[in-house]
Formats: sequence, C-alpha cells, structure tokens
Amino acid sequence: MIYILSAALFFMLITSLVLARNRFEFKSINAPGKRIASYTPKVSICIPARNEENVIQRCVESVLNQDYDNFEVCVLDDNSEDKTLSILNNLELTTNKLSVIHGSPKPDDWLGKPWACHQLANKSDGEILIFVDADVWMEPFVISKTVANLHKRDALTIWPEQKLDGFIEKLVIPTIMFTLTTLLPAVYTERPPRWMPNFIYKNFKSDFVAACGQFFAIQKATYKAINGHEAVKNQVVEDVELGRILREKDFSLVMKTGVSAVYCKMYDSASEVWSGFQKNFYPGFGNLFTFIFAAIIHFLFFLFPFYTLFYSFFTDDIQITLISLSIVCLFTVQRLALNFWYKLDWWMAFMHPFAVLWFQALGIKSLMNKILGIKTTWKGRPV
Repeated sequence: MIYILSAALFFMLITSLVLARNRFEFKSINAPGKRIASYTPKVSICIPARNEENVIQRCVESVLNQDYDNFEVCVLDDNSEDKTLSILNNLELTTNKLSVIHGSPKPDDWLGKPWACHQLANKSDGEILIFVDADVWMEPFVISKTVANLHKRDALTIWPEQKLDGFIEKLVIPTIMFTLTTLLPAVYTERPPRWMPNFIYKNFKSDFVAACGQFFAIQKATYKAINGHEAVKNQVVEDVELGRILREKDFSLVMKTGVSAVYCKMYDSASEVWSGFQKNFYPGFGNLFTFIFAAIIHFLFFLFPFYTLFYSFFTDDIQITLISLSIVCLFTVQRLALNFWYKLDWWMAFMHPFAVLWFQALGIKSLMNKILGIKTTWKGRPV
C-alpha cells in the first residue's frame, strides 16, 4: 500500500511541475505578438459540416468577420439531413468569400471527417489551410494571429476555450485539458526535451505530440508532403495522427490555447457527451496495453487514495494519512488552477474523482464494444 501511495505522490508532484510550466509556456493565440507585414499568404478556412444546423451560422459568421483580408471560407456540407445546407446557402448569398461544397459519397475505406477534410483541401487554393470544426467560433483577430505564428513554421493547433452548460459537460470535458496540461510540456511539441539524448528521442519523438482537430492550421505544401488526410483516412483521432506524422517527418507543430480567443461548444446533453467520447476513447490510446495501463493508473492515483485515507482513520497510521491527504490535495489544487486558467466553474475541481469514475465506466463500455465488435455511431454513421 505504501509503495503505491508513494508512487502516486511522486506522480502528482511531477504533474504539478508540468502544469506550472505550462501555465507560463502554453500561450494563448491571443498572446502579444507582432504581425509580419510582408507575410500575408492566402488562407483557406475549411469547415466540414454534417447536421450542424444549431451551430453552423455562428461558426461561419465569426470566420467571415476576421480582420485578415486575404482569406476564403470553404464549407463542405457532408450530406446533412437537417437545415445545415439551407443555412449555408443563405450565408453564401451575403459574401463572395464563402463557398459551399456539396460532399461526395464517402468511400468505404474512409471515415467521415477525414473524407470531408480531404475534399475541402482539394477544393481550396490557399497557401495555408485552417481546418475548423462547425461547433467552433472565434474572435476577429484569430486568423491574423495564426498566420503570424505560422511564419517559417509548418503547422499550428489551438485548444479552444470550452463553453459548458450541463453538469456532465462540466464534469467530463475539462479532463481533456487536465490530462494535456499535466502530462505534456507544450514546448515539447515544438522542440525535443533538452534532457533527453537524441538517440533516445528519435525513437519516441512521435509521443511528444498533441493536436486538436477543432482548430488545425497547416501550410499547404506541408499538408501535401505528408499526404494530408489521406494518410489518416481511417483514423478516428485523425488530429493526433496528423501531429504524429508531422513529428516523424521532422515538421514543426506549434500548440496554443484558445482562451479568450477561440471557443467551442462540443455537446448539448449528457448522452451526447457519452457518445462523443465513446467513439474515440479506445482508439485514442493506440493499443490495448496502453488503454488498460492508463485505467489502472487512474484508479490507483486518483481513487485509491480515498480508500487509504478512510482506512488510515481506523488504523491510526499517520504516514498513510499524510500521503493520502497530500495526493488528494495536489490533484484538487491542479484542477482548481486549471479551472481558473480556462474560466471554468471552480467548484467542479472537487468533482474530479467522479470524472475519473465516469471514464472508468466509459473504458469498460469501450472495451466491451471492442471485444464484441460493436461499432459506435456518430451523426448517423458507424465509427
């Protein structure tokens, strides 16, 4: 018991240092920075849309309202069954910067989003491609800031500020940023860790990658060099896979937060949260060993200390009491810091163990689906 708790405490101390480092180095796209007057490439903002009638107008209007002049907006209607296409057609009449593309039938060996993005890239003629999800909206300066950050760089990804309403949304969705900001120093997506010898790093460089498909910008020449979305045509977590390919081929990838700049409202109900996470939860780990190992670590490091804390009250073991309490306090403080950083409800930080339990249940369901060959459906399509 004491060895498990000691390992958990050491882990929490390390992740606390990573979080503190990211607070200074993981900058917002809204951070101060000069525009490069001579660098004004044409930008193609590519938006795949399938059954997005509730969000597509807000997304497109925010993109059209950018203070950067040299851009086009391409939206692909991926055979929507609601009013998405009608809304897009009405918007297209108001500007010459918007082109609405009718999606072609999806080949059997492609997943929906990569296929939609592939078509958008082929129809776009910008020097920079920016892939934006339909549930994202942004401030007017975002594209100009993105272009400036891409000067002499290959790709950039932004993690939007999440807008949350329901209890389950507030409980679950922040764990994405919690995991990212406590495990990966953001600067390592741009350069190798200085403490790691190069002969070791070259075998693990694709592991020092994170990417968010909600906002992913890339030089078109780089996109073609890595074979674009065709290289990830059957990947559920295509954004991370694109990031890994970039790193494997020694292209640069910059990572920014979207706090006070880029926003996203991913889901509208608890059932949507469950379905949305279920479709990419298992694939996100890459293999069964990593999936099970992560589940065990989360149980031992975030849930087990509550048992040992309760146990120590009856055994008067002051050492176990202090270590267990330290672990619980550390990850609660981490969540508090993250919630203030990302403008989330501070009190939800104390609900973190329940978020871990939620993901444990999701993991069991995802594993059973994998074993039984049950496919998750998303927006009317099997994934």
